Amino acid sequence: MKKKLKHELDIAAFSKAIELNPSDYRAYNNRGFAYYYNKGQYDLAIADFSKAIELKPEFFPAYNNRGNAYLQLGEYDLSIADYNKAIELGPKNGIPYNNRGFTFIMMGRYEEAERDIKKSLELNPNNIYALNSMAELYAARNNPEEACRWLKIAIEKGYNNWTYIKTSKTYDNIRNSPCFKKIILSKNADSH
Repeated sequence: MKKKLKHELDIAAFSKAIELNPSDYRAYNNRGFAYYYNKGQYDLAIADFSKAIELKPEFFPAYNNRGNAYLQLGEYDLSIADYNKAIELGPKNGIPYNNRGFTFIMMGRYEEAERDIKKSLELNPNNIYALNSMAELYAARNNPEEACRWLKIAIEKGYNNWTYIKTSKTYDNIRNSPCFKKIILSKNADSH
């Protein structure tokens, strides 16, 4: 409840900023980000990210963020197009590479996913989300040992979205593997 309230306050604050300065592309991007995290508000997020892009076409974070919203809606081709533009405009930022790589996993395009996730890790070797994406890639390829190895690295570096790990369909192929069960058990032991 607290988190939802914060996002509602954020939306109100960014809406006020837009009211005061309708050409504030960052306020549109930030409000879109707040909408994104309010479950089911991806269409509003996309509208705000699109407005930010209209106001500042070279602002690559808005493309990346809109790509994330399209991904949540299962619009993979639109998502890939936005990540491509984010990469074109911000080639030294690893986040869009990882996001495009994850989208490729969802599309079953594993070689392209691996290329992008590796590029993300080349740009930032400690990106815990890219480390987790590498684990998800190996899980999708039904390689539990390699998936678990990457997941352990992600966790050691600080990845701690246990709800995601326990429920994401990307881990379904390895969910019953001994190494994955051991990772989950170690978390359960840590939390007691």
